[in-house]
Amino acid sequence: MTRDLTTLDLDELRAVTVDQPYPLLFVTVSGAHLYGFPSRDSDVDLRGAHLLPIEEVVGLRTGRATIDADWLSDGVEIDLVTHDAFKFFRLLLSRNGYVLEQLLSPIVVSSSAAHEELVALGPETVTRHHAHHYRGFAHTQRRLHGKTGELKPLLYTFRAFLTGIHLMRSGELSAHLPTLTGLVPEAPGYLAELIEAKAAGEHRASAGLAPPTAVIDADLAVLERALDEAREATRLPERPGAEDAVHDLLVRLRTGR
Repeated sequence: MTRDLTTLDLDELRAVTVDQPYPLLFVTVSGAHLYGFPSRDSDVDLRGAHLLPIEEVVGLRTGRATIDADWLSDGVEIDLVTHDAFKFFRLLLSRNGYVLEQLLSPIVVSSSAAHEELVALGPETVTRHHAHHYRGFAHTQRRLHGKTGELKPLLYTFRAFLTGIHLMRSGELSAHLPTLTGLVPEAPGYLAELIEAKAAGEHRASAGLAPPTAVIDADLAVLERALDEAREATRLPERPGAEDAVHDLLVRLRTGR
């Protein structure tokens, strides 16, 4: 019988990260736990960044830019994916909301001085073009819901739109769906019930729980228009303001200055 992983044991999660082949800049929790709708049987998604030694960057034999490892603990899968600092920093500066959420996740498994510095720079990496990331992610998850009929991708769809809208309007990142329902007035009222239903099972079907497809499509259309309007009206810049600072941080990390 699997444990109830709607809550997390951070000490246990730290223990599974200690034997990584390269120093870790940070590890945080992403996925359904970050988004505020974990199930009793949810996988635990750990994400972060590692630092390759300089000889594995400038030499002929280069190190692994991405490392993916997984464990099974009491029947629950724990997945750890980390990118080398160069790759992570480049993604961060390229309107990738996914890595921005990993960086700014409040559920921190391990940290470092470099992580703290990067978190402080995080708001300066946000641009108006992050709206494209969230629109695209929402459409991908909506198609997935059409194929699987599961609650999870449906909640991911709403979460992506609401995160994008709030980010464009406020410049602040929130990936937590229960919080977003109170921050974005256009959020439909039935989301709280769907979040509660999802807690019972990772692959629970939405049939009989979610509103009819026509209602969902209409509500998602409202959110997509709101995202487009928020992007047009946002004060967020065209380009990230932290490019030089992120570059300098990477140079210091590589050279040990």
